Amino acid sequence: MYDLTSVLDVDALASVRPGSTILISGPAMTGKESLAYDLLADGVRQNEGAVIVSTGDRTDSVIGDFSERTGRESFPLGVIDCVSDRSGGETTDDGVYAHHVSSPGDLTGIGIGITKALEGLHESGVEKGRLALASLSTMLTYTDRKTVFKFCHVLSSRLDSAGYLGLFTIDSGAHDDQTLQVIKQAFDGMIEIRERDGTREARVVGLTSSPSDWQTLE
Repeated sequence: MYDLTSVLDVDALASVRPGSTILISGPAMTGKESLAYDLLADGVRQNEGAVIVSTGDRTDSVIGDFSERTGRESFPLGVIDCVSDRSGGETTDDGVYAHHVSSPGDLTGIGIGITKALEGLHESGVEKGRLALASLSTMLTYTDRKTVFKFCHVLSSRLDSAGYLGLFTIDSGAHDDQTLQVIKQAFDGMIEIRERDGTREARVVGLTSSPSDWQTLE
């Protein structure tokens, strides 16, 4: 089981089943990506592997940010870079596997990169880990919601087979209600983020029989 409470102290996150996928949803500028990466970094500090699908930052920026979050110079990490002008996979000087795809709309290429990253981590002796994809909203500007839903559903099965935890972000203010409802169905649970009177709050929905209480998000 995965215990995420050191990052977000909610009982529903104390024992999350391997293979679970969680959607982190909230308006723009509320720290969704930061929360996803903090949850990944927490796993690395517990000797877990990490896979990051970045639709906005290049590989070197992702590695640098992740190094600061983990407080480590080396870590078991795979990066799928969707904004590079290159294609294919490589191992960086940091020992990180990086897979480059042409755009956030290349879902086939992203899927191949994720599979290779998971295989590489497994071969290096990593038995469990976490994946973060930021963000589905960027993907939805390139393709339709049904295609993104199908991608999330297939990826969920892949993560389940690997025993990984999946964390996906979406900008709730960028899409209509029908799109959000379709995408939500691909996930086991959701972390909702809101801002009230200048304070960010979060709650967990779907992992237990009833939503958790809203709590301040540091």
